[in-house]
Order: sequence, then structure tokens, then C-alpha cells
Amino acid sequence: MSALAVEGISKHISGKQILNNISFQVKAGEIFGLIGPNGAGKTTTLRTVATLLQVESGSVSIFGYKLPGEAGEIRKIISYLPEDAGAYKNLKGREYLEFIASFFASGSRGKDLVKRGIEIAALGDRIDDRVEAYSKGMMRRLLVGRALMTNPRLAILDEPSSGLDVVNAQQIRRIIKQAASEGLSVLLSSHNMLEVELMCERIALINQGRIVAQGTPSELKESYRAENIEEVFTSLVK
Repeated sequence: MSALAVEGISKHISGKQILNNISFQVKAGEIFGLIGPNGAGKTTTLRTVATLLQVESGSVSIFGYKLPGEAGEIRKIISYLPEDAGAYKNLKGREYLEFIASFFASGSRGKDLVKRGIEIAALGDRIDDRVEAYSKGMMRRLLVGRALMTNPRLAILDEPSSGLDVVNAQQIRRIIKQAASEGLSVLLSSHNMLEVELMCERIALINQGRIVAQGTPSELKESYRAENIEEVFTSLVK
């Protein structure tokens, strides 16, 4: 069974077609990259998979559960981290994780979720500082901890290291790859082509609402006679 199967989905927003017959699959335990220029439909695709937007036509299946009929079951096994996600700044990092964990479990199970979130975020003693004092990198690590601490089967991550320096970006990538090595399936969108090439086993490139190419990084580079995924990207979106 695939982790995610997107088959022929289309989407209109305010009368404008944003997605046009999009299809791709994410294998269980795979990090799959969805890349494309601004306005290509990446975030709309992620939000549809994350059950935040209705499936207009086509189908979405996540570990056998289908949208829209089984959205409730799907929400129990996925986690979505938007690019513009934030945390409650008046809370301490630990308090924020405790607050989120309370929606999923209580008692010892809830404490275990918080412990896992703290381990993933790897903020050390700063976990007990207020979120308002965090740098952007620290905030993003806290949010990745929040997204992964519930042990989702599929994580949907939109620009997980956006705007971070090299050290923090490396830490975020390490966290995600470690989780994938433990069985997590990941649908990841990023404008950082080096990041995509380093992390993703397969990639789909979306342009003007359509998937225009997909395959492994090696397959795409060979097909387009490119030295790297950035060159593949630029050759397809001119």
C-alpha cells in the first residue's frame, strides 16, 4: 500500500483553475519532494492532501483512507506544517508542546508525546524559554517537533527550512531524515533545490497547475541532461 496516492485531482479557487489533473504517489517510508515556481499549485496540493481544502475532482488516498469521505480518519494519521506556521509566543516551548499534545493524548501518553517533541526540537535548556525569545531557527525546530511528536504516518511539510541559516537548515533536514528512517512518510515542498536533491528519493515538478516531470533525482538529471535538480527546474519552468 502506498502512503499517499493522488489521482487526477483538479481545483478551482475563485473561478481560477489552480490544479489540473494532478497525479503522484508517495511510497511508505519515502521522502517525496513537490517542487515548482511560486503560484504553481504546490501549497494548494499540500492543503488538499492535508484535508484543509475539498477534493473537487479526482481522488486522494492516504494509507487506504479516501478523501473526502474519511477525512476524520486521515487527520488522525497525518501532520501538516505550513510554511507560515507559528506558535503561541507567550508560552514557553515546553508549554506549547504540552498544549498541542493535549489534543492527542492525556496522562502518561501525553507526557511521552511531549518528551518526543522536546527530543526532536533539540533546544536544550531553551525549551523552557518563552517562544517570543526564539530565533527563527529555534522556532522552526520547535514546530518540526510539534509536527512529528505525534508519530504521524504521513508528514506534509511546506518549506520546512525556509529562511534558516545553514546550521539550522541542516538540523531540520537531519530530523526529517531520521524520522523517515524510522518509517515516517514525508511529502515535502521546498524552493531549496539542494535540499530537495539531498533529501528526496523521488521528486515531482509542478508548473501552472500540472505535473510536468517526476522521478528520482538521478532519473531527472539524466532525462534533462542536467548536473543538478536546479538545472532540471529551470529547464522546465522557462
